[in-house]
Amino acid sequence: MSTSQHPVVLPAPALHAGDEALVDANVDVVNAMYEELLDEREIAPNALRSYMVDFYLTQMLDGGFAQYVFTAGNRSSTDRLVREGLREMGAAEHATLFEELVSAYGALTEDEADAYLDGDDAESPAVARLEALDERFEELQDDHDLVALNAAWLRGQEGVLALDDDAIEDEIARRVGLITDLEERRSAARVDDLADMPEFELVIRELCDVAGHELSAITMGDPNYLHDGVKTLAWRFTTDQGEYLMVEEEDEAYMIDPEDGSVLAAVEFEELDENEHAR
Repeated sequence: MSTSQHPVVLPAPALHAGDEALVDANVDVVNAMYEELLDEREIAPNALRSYMVDFYLTQMLDGGFAQYVFTAGNRSSTDRLVREGLREMGAAEHATLFEELVSAYGALTEDEADAYLDGDDAESPAVARLEALDERFEELQDDHDLVALNAAWLRGQEGVLALDDDAIEDEIARRVGLITDLEERRSAARVDDLADMPEFELVIRELCDVAGHELSAITMGDPNYLHDGVKTLAWRFTTDQGEYLMVEEEDEAYMIDPEDGSVLAAVEFEELDENEHAR
């Protein structure tokens, strides 16, 4: 359960905007708070509930409950916030359907769950039931719009802080200043970022460290780059000092200047693994 005693924060103009704009504004503020490593201890519970109900709605409309399950991450926390949000904003019919979806998915066998998540045609009554519930959601949404219910609920929040952009940044900074385990959260975030990072980006970042450059952006993969006369996949990226290429060759990767083909840095994959584990 959330232990936050902080109020909901919204941009002042959003309170007088349309329903979708207001819900989106709450999403933007919560995302900004997440980026600064605030969590349920510092974010208003109802802001999180609104945020997760909108997340649920977006996934359901885009790919049904299968997409919600696939993208929800920590289902115990996400399901709870969706459940609480639907109840608090008066979306009783949606709350009932959500429980049916959760129950129906939980009753699937492993093979049935795989088929449902992969979108495969399956001769399974359990999967067919879930697909029927997905269709029912869209029909229910036509009659009981979750965006409108969510927005009306947000407008009625007691003690909401209606602020301009600068004041929102100040409020977020104030809450960050209250975090007693900030360094631990930062360390955990770095580990999570590395775990989620594709291998080519890890390699490029290590090459930039070796070369003393700061990575700006990875722009594209070039499958037709000629490296030593051989067509090779090269990743194009920019740093604070210009544009470069990364190519891999057996157990080594190289940072190359595309102008003259010179190698600015090299790293062995064994060395890369050791460095990443040490971080």
